[in-house]
Amino acid sequence: MKTTVISAGVAILLGTTAMAETIGVSISRFDDNFLTVMRNGMTDHAASLEGVDLQVEDANDDVAKQLDQVKNFVASGVDAIIVNIVDTSAGEAMSAAAGNVPLVYVNRQPDNVDSLPATQAFVASNEIESGTLEAFQICKNLRAKGKAGGARAYLMMGQLSNQAAVQRTKDVHDVIGMDMCNFIEIIDEQTANWSRDEAQSLMTNWLSAGEPFDAVIANNDEMAIGAIQAMKAAGIDMADVEVGGVDATQDALVAMQAGELDVTVFQDAHGQGAGSVDTALALARGEEVDSKVYIPFQLVTPENVDAFLSKN
Repeated sequence: MKTTVISAGVAILLGTTAMAETIGVSISRFDDNFLTVMRNGMTDHAASLEGVDLQVEDANDDVAKQLDQVKNFVASGVDAIIVNIVDTSAGEAMSAAAGNVPLVYVNRQPDNVDSLPATQAFVASNEIESGTLEAFQICKNLRAKGKAGGARAYLMMGQLSNQAAVQRTKDVHDVIGMDMCNFIEIIDEQTANWSRDEAQSLMTNWLSAGEPFDAVIANNDEMAIGAIQAMKAAGIDMADVEVGGVDATQDALVAMQAGELDVTVFQDAHGQGAGSVDTALALARGEEVDSKVYIPFQLVTPENVDAFLSKN
């Protein structure tokens, strides 16, 4: 099957049905701001459809628990399953556990995405865009500040078991490998596991080393905000540091309005959630669905931040 790109927030058009349909949903973790918006996108959209019921469960970041949830969904006779996968390397096991029940992966790309059977699909945004947009804007900002002669940056990575973290980190390195941006040196890169608290601790440790730096590039907004909190606690003027993240969460947009966050990238969490429901229903009804449904990322800067305040 081919890959489809659809515009942000636009769901897949489906025919109506009078049949009651149940979708089992396993979310990697509930205590995550971005995933909460995505989950709300699922429940809001399902509530707008006649006869569609969601059974939503929290996998608590436990791949074994998530695998059991998928098996339980199958045993209970759901019409389709949506999985926001805990560990992206567990795709083969998840796909096998679903058996003949239609399965949609949402947001996080499983390692078997290129070999999904006809009853399975992937709905997300293309991560090659996310880190590239973020890092290139940081590069442009540093050049505008007169740093083209040399700049130093810290890089915060998400969970290393997650494809998005790996791709976004690669995106950053690809950008600083370009002639226009090769003046940027990565001082250190470590994981903060998508966590604001872990990022604050990591940034505090980096600050204690006393290394001069010009930017912090984070794989997501939560880590960017954690880094900002550590820098503010240390008395650093945020106007002197370029900080970037990904997701354009509400907290991130507020931080941008306050002059603390310089770059983020809008990932349509609500649209991904709604799109995953539509895709699951289409598969359950035996309709042909593209194996990869991509909802584009969008760059967010202080110049256009107001346009994104109501989107998440």
